Amino acid sequence: MFYVTTAIDYPNGKPHIGHAYEKILADVLTRYQRLKGVESYFLTGVDQHGQKMVKTAEAEGVNVATLTKRNTKGFIRLWEKLGVEYDGWAETTDEQHKSCVQAILGKLEKEGALYKKSYAGFYSVRQEQFLTERDRNDHGEFGDEWGEVMEIEEENWYFKLSDHAEWLRSTVANDDLKIIPEFRKNEVLNAIERAGDTDLCISRPKERMSWGIPLPFDPDFVTYVWFDALINYISFAGYQKPEGSGLPKFDSLWPADLQIIGKDILVPAHAVYWPCMLHAMGFDASEMPTLLVHGFWNVKGDKMSKSLGNIVDPDELAEKFGTDTLRYYLCRDIRSGKDSDFDIERLVMLFNTELANDLGNLLNRSINMTKGFCNSTISVTNTNNAEDIALRDCLSQSVSTYREAMDNCEVSVALQAINDHVTHCNGYLERHKPWEMKKDESKLSRVGEILSHTAESCAQLAVLLRPILPDAAAKIFGQLKKDDLMKLTLSDLKWGLLEAGHQTGKPKPVFPRIQIEEKES
Repeated sequence: MFYVTTAIDYPNGKPHIGHAYEKILADVLTRYQRLKGVESYFLTGVDQHGQKMVKTAEAEGVNVATLTKRNTKGFIRLWEKLGVEYDGWAETTDEQHKSCVQAILGKLEKEGALYKKSYAGFYSVRQEQFLTERDRNDHGEFGDEWGEVMEIEEENWYFKLSDHAEWLRSTVANDDLKIIPEFRKNEVLNAIERAGDTDLCISRPKERMSWGIPLPFDPDFVTYVWFDALINYISFAGYQKPEGSGLPKFDSLWPADLQIIGKDILVPAHAVYWPCMLHAMGFDASEMPTLLVHGFWNVKGDKMSKSLGNIVDPDELAEKFGTDTLRYYLCRDIRSGKDSDFDIERLVMLFNTELANDLGNLLNRSINMTKGFCNSTISVTNTNNAEDIALRDCLSQSVSTYREAMDNCEVSVALQAINDHVTHCNGYLERHKPWEMKKDESKLSRVGEILSHTAESCAQLAVLLRPILPDAAAKIFGQLKKDDLMKLTLSDLKWGLLEAGHQTGKPKPVFPRIQIEEKES
């Protein structure tokens, strides 16, 4: 079983384009595994506890549980609109999750992995964490990234994070905790060095913050939101599941094959806290997840933020341009692990050129001319013509590049491989000009061979496109009258999906061009 999970979202507001990208990426990579014939499980959800939720609820004059339910519904509705199909849904207010967190806390306390002490220092309200002198910038100040910083003195429970520092260093260095892309690995090793002998505060006093999971051994405290949230990756995967819970079999899922997170929560949460927590629970180095770390979507080089007023709403984009357009753009215009600038003009341009003009036009011409010149009938495609052989070789290379890229979680590279063959096919048609050849009756057989090659290419490209644009792929198969290709696995992909004598259907634009109204001068 291939287990894909994402960072669960904090529903203290509406989801933005970064949330949408992460979920679409996870959906695409899960669908790709299924295209390979691999049974897969995709978990995502929401992290509902924490002080920020309480503050927002107080500001709006509503109960925090009411706010949580309302905002969670908004996330669920958007994932449905964007075609994100998950197998498991995590909500940290779930009773089974609470029980799992408390069982883990109880075990750690009993084994001496937790201790209680007083602390006096600085606290970031935005990040909901205590700060140290290491968190100051070069000017000796706590930067804007920490938001409101307050001095605080209180007693709390701590997890002996420092006990696992040496183990973590070797685990990361040996790639037992694998980090994709590779260049993020040094960032983690540096963070481990900076952490030194620091331990992790894993509680908040109820008198200051009651919205959380109570510590089972000290009910005056609730669990720190990050310690609570990170456990979702195993609690909803069936770890210590009760009978009849409906959760999956844990041993079939863990360790996670892909745990998809943004670069901002790689350290310390996912590459320091989480593996050390797992190690303290009894997991060894071979049972660590693989972390796939994606970059940010920026706007003109600036990180999206409410204060700058540059948040991009994926719901509005999907409503205006359609789900296919948004899914394609978010997968096409960002490289694995890198940042990218969101550009609505590029969104339109990429859709209109690569999908509407290139692939859409290839599909439309292939089916239309097959209908008009060949009675919608596919002829023999395994010819010895040098141009035909070159086309088949090009497709084989594109499939190979696509597979390698998708295996490396580089979806944009995989899409480029698809585009490369589309370009080859359109050039092939332009060189042969079957619309002119059909005027010579002696060349009709050759016309049929040419169009069969491009129609076959469309069928195979639609199979490759299935994880990224499943609805569009289904439409292509429908026009080719090959709906059964929606169930084809990648190992079954070979030349001849459209056998001789097969009847194709009627063309209809799968990717209608986006028309942008010109602004009046």
